[in-house]
Parts: sequence; C-alpha cells; structure tokens
Amino acid sequence: MSQRIVIFANGSLPDPERVRPLLRSDDILIGADGGTHHLLGLGLRPHTVVGDLDSLPPSLVETLQAQGSAVYRYPRDKDETDLELALRHALAYRPRAIRVVGALGLRLDQTLANVALLAAPWLEGIDVRLDDGVEEVFLVHSEATIAGLSGETVSLIPWGMPVEGVTTEGLRWPLREETLYPDRTRGISNELTGPQAHVCIRSGLLIVVHRRSTEYVKRKT
Repeated sequence: MSQRIVIFANGSLPDPERVRPLLRSDDILIGADGGTHHLLGLGLRPHTVVGDLDSLPPSLVETLQAQGSAVYRYPRDKDETDLELALRHALAYRPRAIRVVGALGLRLDQTLANVALLAAPWLEGIDVRLDDGVEEVFLVHSEATIAGLSGETVSLIPWGMPVEGVTTEGLRWPLREETLYPDRTRGISNELTGPQAHVCIRSGLLIVVHRRSTEYVKRKT
C-alpha cells in the first residue's frame, strides 16, 4: 500500500514555493491535466498525467511520455472533471492519504466542486486534503488533528446538514458537545492556541479550513 498520492490540479497556487515543504520524496505525483504545469514549475515530473489534456500542448505530452510519465487521456466531452478522474485513478495505488494541490481559487464553481469531492463515498477511509501550502481543507467524519502554529485561522463549516456533538481542544474559542448549523456562521475564524488542535464530532460532516502563516512554512524548510 502506497503511503501518499499528491495530485496537482489546474487551480490557483498563491505561492508555489509554499507547496515544496509539503512534499515527500516517496510521494506518487499525478498531474490532473493543466495541473501538470504546477508540477513542472516546481522542477518535478509527474508519475502520471490524467485528463482530457486540453490544457497541455501535444509536444509536452509527448516529452513527458518519453521521460517515463504514464498518460491517461479521456474524451473532452465527459461527465467528470479532470480532478475527479485523477482521484479515481489514485485509488488504484490503494493510498492511505491523498493531497490535492491547486484545487482552490480561480473559479468558484470548480472550487466548490473540488470541496464537494471530499465527501465522495469512494474516498471514505482515505485521508484526503486540498492543500496549496497556504490553506488546507479537509472533511471530518469523526475526529481529526490540525497541526500548525498559534494564531493561525481554523474555520469549522458544517457540510449540508447540522453537525452534532462538536468538541474541540486547542482552539481559542472551544466547543463542547455543541451543534453547528450550515445556515449559521458560528464556526468561522477560530484560532489555534498552540501547535495543534483536535476536533471530534458525533454526527454529520464537518469541513475544516486551516489557513497557515508564513512562519509555519519557514519552520518546515
């Protein structure tokens, strides 16, 4: 079983160099179509490229294949985004964890769809996080730990339904067996009080958005 897959999507990267400290030498790297440009910009070569490839020049695709990258081309008229195809392809590696880089920003519809993919039943049991080095976004089914620095912003957002039994440790404004509602904003803009926080819930699905400070990245490098 592979340790981790890192997928590069074709969204915004506010600061590409903040992604580099998040990567490991044994990561399996997948370019979701145009997300391959982010990989190449960091001086990395994808193990695999997945998508309809409408954002990549044919000459680049040929070069990547010649260098050993596997390429899986899909029709442009399809029912899935390139990122969904890349996530489904990643399952073949039986990963414990998946990180998706470049899945936030640029287009709101794409960003919302990418966040919604976190709740896909076929990803259950895998630690999947959208992470561009500035923000990480992930879904809590029962409990999770958030690692960072004191003062960093952590928002807790119910996904589609009330989330009951929310209990936190390590956040400035703690919750104790409380309910968060999707039509209210109580969980927005909490803060870490130390190097990590813990969140557990009894029912529902909870999205965590953790925004890092620049100091965190400096300590990782």
